[in-house]
Amino acid sequence: MTTSTREPARDRILRTATDLFYIYGIRGVGVDRIIADSGVAKATLYAHFKSKDELVLTFLRHSDEKWRKMLRDAAEGAGDDPREQLIGMFGAMEAADGDGPFRGCVFINTASESLPGSAVHEATVAHKRAVRAWVGELAAAAGAADPELLARELTILLDGAMAGAALETIGETVPATRRAARAIVDRHL
Repeated sequence: MTTSTREPARDRILRTATDLFYIYGIRGVGVDRIIADSGVAKATLYAHFKSKDELVLTFLRHSDEKWRKMLRDAAEGAGDDPREQLIGMFGAMEAADGDGPFRGCVFINTASESLPGSAVHEATVAHKRAVRAWVGELAAAAGAADPELLARELTILLDGAMAGAALETIGETVPATRRAARAIVDRHL
């Protein structure tokens, strides 16, 4: 690869960190490993990211954008009916299946490795709240009497499904999750 077509250092660092954090967790990966695997100098890493926490926060921001887009795309793929979109969103897990071994939810994994109140932990909490708010909007559009409760139940199911898929397979987990989601939605609507 020539220098002109080589991936920019910042992108390489972030891609490498993303892969490593997803596989080994944020505590299981040190800055030296990221530097070695991305092929940059320590000064280059710190020129782009002032600290490991800043790199982790960037990783979480990118993961948030990617996952929420996958959820929206899966929901929209179920059609225009918000009720069906509430069930269709679970298809996002199938879309994630092509990215290698499924290791569960990046945000739950990171939350378990970070101190409550830290910027990293707060970013995981903010992500979960944003997803729940979006599901709440779909629940309201579907006519739920208590959209917040329906959103909470479905997002807990989604989190549990991601944990289950990390232990079994997405192919085994998603169909059962959709059936459970349909029962929850039917009970609320």
